[in-house]
Amino acid sequence: MKITNVEAIVLRLPRVSAAADGTQDTCLVRVDTDAGISGWGEVDSCPEAVKAVIDAPMSHSNCSGLARVLVGLDPLAIEVCNHRLRVATNYYSSGGVAVHAMAGVDMALWDIAGKAVGKPIYQLLGGPFQTRFRAYSSVLFGDTPAATYDAARRWVDRGFTAVKFGWGPMGQSEATDVALVREARRGLGGADLLIDAGECFDARTAIRRANQFAEFRPYWLEEMLHPDDLAGYRQLSAASPTPIAAGETAAREAEFLRMLDEGGLDWIQPDPSRCGISTMLAVGRGATARHKRVCNHTFKSGITIAASLHVMAALPSVDVVEFCMADSPLRHDLTRERFDVVDGFTTLSDRPGLGVTVDLDTVAKYRVA
Repeated sequence: MKITNVEAIVLRLPRVSAAADGTQDTCLVRVDTDAGISGWGEVDSCPEAVKAVIDAPMSHSNCSGLARVLVGLDPLAIEVCNHRLRVATNYYSSGGVAVHAMAGVDMALWDIAGKAVGKPIYQLLGGPFQTRFRAYSSVLFGDTPAATYDAARRWVDRGFTAVKFGWGPMGQSEATDVALVREARRGLGGADLLIDAGECFDARTAIRRANQFAEFRPYWLEEMLHPDDLAGYRQLSAASPTPIAAGETAAREAEFLRMLDEGGLDWIQPDPSRCGISTMLAVGRGATARHKRVCNHTFKSGITIAASLHVMAALPSVDVVEFCMADSPLRHDLTRERFDVVDGFTTLSDRPGLGVTVDLDTVAKYRVA
């Protein structure tokens, strides 16, 4: 079997705001083969930039777009394909969008591999330890503490036993920060509360907030600092009464491991639409070996949700998984499968590959490039 075509597809809603919501646009990666099997991936990055990385012609042997390198390769030789891509992007892939683009390809190759042998990806990764996961609803803070309370009540009423609120007004003032968390806790009652600060604090302020938030019993505090502030994370992790989580912006295995080793994180959060299934699995195993915890970062469509769950199924001792509940057709309509949450749990199917069917009508409706 050989790769015959690699296509980057940019989708965008008619209206895109400045909200920290990755479901307003996306870049899909479709890899076709001469066996009639196609694989799908998704990238959480700047979609047009990802498309440029995939479509670019060759400049020279160490500087090339991804598609021309992949055509003719065996898609089942995933590590060979990934190695060829690393070589071909050597001059511009120290991080960022080039690595994100490769992550989308990696996801699509695993989808092909599962389909080719008629097995779900988690079996190819050595799982499953489990295929039923406690899902936390992942949403943004309301514009006000009162709106956050109302949202918390809605998610509990829908059966979630854990809810993460993030970004929004967090970081604008001490009083607002505390009020947002207080009202989230009040609305959730006994359900677990997860807090994503959106990288808005310095280390000193983050430590202060960790102590202020402690009375509201957060499950974890996420992205309290800029991801490069490993010294700050080390201080925060040592001082915080609540576990510290981060890692969604990392893309290379070494970045994640530095965050664990130098930053002292309690939880690491790889996103397969930025690092790929292969790297996410390696990071999860690295964290497990360090006696640290792993949870997916996922704020995209059902494609990325499926990829995340396949990796999580291949890792032991998973407690929660992120489950994006943004109100967007790119989140809910891009795959025919909806991943229902029943009594706070979602289940991964045993269908081959990713186990999802991309809705081509939705692709056509929102395609812009």
